[in-house]
Amino acid sequence: MTELNSVYRGINKSTDVLSFEAGLPLRQNFTNNVLGDIVINIPRAESQAKDSGAGFYDEIYRLLIHGTLHLLGYDHEKSGYRARVMRKKEEEIFNAFKKMGPKR
Repeated sequence: MTELNSVYRGINKSTDVLSFEAGLPLRQNFTNNVLGDIVINIPRAESQAKDSGAGFYDEIYRLLIHGTLHLLGYDHEKSGYRARVMRKKEEEIFNAFKKMGPKR
């Protein structure tokens, strides 16, 4: 993950999730559209889940949501306002997902 972050973002340290846009035009009906790829650092996700007291899969869902929002154009690094907007959207999606998912 450090190498990917260094090569593609110029940041020589590890991170928990990276998103790579496909750069393909989106079709109106969104059928078979490809937004891009998301790479999740599994050992880091395990560590973050343990540190936060969240479950492992909840952390994976959170990182997947975070990466997907980046592919949709959200960027928490541009400003504090954008960070708050993105965080709120992450929480909305995560909470909706948890309501739909199986009871554990």
